[in-house]
Amino acid sequence: MKTAFLLAVVLLQASPSDISVTINGKTWTQQSLFQRNIGGRDDMTTAFPAHHVIGNIYYVGTESLTSYLITTPQGHILVNTTFERNIPVIQKSVEQLGFKFSDIKIVVGSHAHGDHMEGDALVKQMTGAQVVAMAEDVPALEAMKPGGKPHPIDRVIHDGDTVSLGGTTLTAHLTPGHTRGCTTWTLKAQENGRSYDVVIIGSLGVNPGFKLVNNADIPHQADEYRQAFKVSRALPCDVPLASHGAMYHLAEKYPRIGKGPNPFIDPAGYKAELDLDEAMFNAVLAAQQRVSQ
Repeated sequence: MKTAFLLAVVLLQASPSDISVTINGKTWTQQSLFQRNIGGRDDMTTAFPAHHVIGNIYYVGTESLTSYLITTPQGHILVNTTFERNIPVIQKSVEQLGFKFSDIKIVVGSHAHGDHMEGDALVKQMTGAQVVAMAEDVPALEAMKPGGKPHPIDRVIHDGDTVSLGGTTLTAHLTPGHTRGCTTWTLKAQENGRSYDVVIIGSLGVNPGFKLVNNADIPHQADEYRQAFKVSRALPCDVPLASHGAMYHLAEKYPRIGKGPNPFIDPAGYKAELDLDEAMFNAVLAAQQRVSQ
């Protein structure tokens, strides 16, 4: 790894609490990194202050589960509906920003886990929005039926496909591993006469319980992760966003809004998150490989 000089990896047993990586003086275990992302139970359902991010991108999610409203003259795109029970929270945030929830025309998501896409069916029911899904995540989404509701999928996309509305175009990048169809979205945002590359990271985390070695269901999961890191590192990024706010230090950046340069413009932060996630992936993989021998 090019940034190996930043990393000191300590491998113990293949336990989430034992596998650890140390980057720039801070040590993370597999469990603590996972916990950083999801937070506590209340963090997943408590609204984070709705705010403007950059250009036509707004934050309307919770303290740990992100949702983004991308506004256009022809309606809006919602990225990540999170849990179905969070839809009233998201709706209130959208309305606090002065927009109409009913103007959401397209729904896209980061990956087929309930904490990111479970609310798709209810948003479609409320707004009539088109629900878009990466092909590789379709089976997992079809099994996601909150309250018995079928998961709506109006358009199936593939790596490199685009979603456009009202002059804004999002490009879908397949970054598998975390799920088979984990999707990183990119788009351009305009601010103060400049154009910025925005990346919404799908997820690169290896959750406790993920089996990277001898996985009969996903035999090449480790290779899929490697592909995800390769794709992610090749993306130009000025503004890193993600499926969890902690992945781009949302809580630390939010208080700096309006007190200087836009805090969300942070290309170095994007690279640092990739370094951390890839170091943890390598540590978990090595530990599982050693146990399997």
